[in-house]
Order: sequence, then C-alpha cells, then structure tokens
Amino acid sequence: MITVHDTPYDPDPVRDPWRDPMRLAMAEAALAVPAGDVPVGAVVLGPAGELLASGHNEREATGDPTAHAEVLALRRAAARLGEWRLPGCTLVVTLEPCVMCAGALVQARVARVVYGAGDEKAGAAGSLWDLVRDRRLNHRPEVIRGVLEQECARQLTEFFREL
Repeated sequence: MITVHDTPYDPDPVRDPWRDPMRLAMAEAALAVPAGDVPVGAVVLGPAGELLASGHNEREATGDPTAHAEVLALRRAAARLGEWRLPGCTLVVTLEPCVMCAGALVQARVARVVYGAGDEKAGAAGSLWDLVRDRRLNHRPEVIRGVLEQECARQLTEFFREL
C-alpha cells in the first residue's frame, strides 16, 4: 500500500527519521557551490536505512544537463547494488525533484522520495506537477515533503543571492 503525505511535514523532532539523512543531503549540496552549481544534494538510503550513495548537482562542473543530484545518486546506488531497480530504497533530496528526476525515481522503482524545499517553478512531486504519483504509471513512490524545508530553502536562497 502506498501512503501519500500531502500535508507539510511537521514530525516530532525527537523521533524524526528523516532529519539526519536530510542533513547529509544538505552537506552534499554544499559541495556543488565551488563549481558554480546550484546547491542541491541527494542521498539514497537502502531498505535498512543504510547510506548507499550520494550526489550533488554537477551540471556546470561536467557540462552534462542530466547531472542533477538525484540522477547521480540513483546511478551510484544502482552501481553499488549492481541492479537498476532500487526497491525498498529512499531518495532524500534538498529540493523537490524536477520532471527528469521524478521520471528517474519512478523508473528506478524507489519506494520513497523525501524532499526539503518545494519547487513551484519546476517541481514534479506535487508542486507544479505530480509525476511521481500519476495513477497511470506502474510505480508510484511514497512522497514525504517539507523535511527541514526552511534550512533547505535558505541554502538555495543564499546561493542565488550571492550570484
């Protein structure tokens, strides 16, 4: 059964299982800044909650338009597991996935996507579009939104302010 969280995330901070992984994703996002990339970071957790892979935006660094944090983290997790399917895995990302990344999440069969800041201009996990929960698709991951939302948004805002 798929559970969908459509309300802002406001858990008990003592028992919150997503705060620490989101902090890892935020630390990963900071690694994008020296190359001039937008600070978005992602981590993939295995079924037991273990860290499988991480990634940050590398479009500017590599000249690759697909080098979004989510795509890179999914590629690395798949390589580590030796399998393109990532059932039972969770992708934690600082910014709501775009259409490309949402499609990659569905294709990888991740169980859950957890994101920090929403993206009203390009978000595809509930803000502008809701690709990940489209009932016409054969796989729909659980979506948990708003984890450390203000901190994630601040990281992005500070980057763009300095530009």
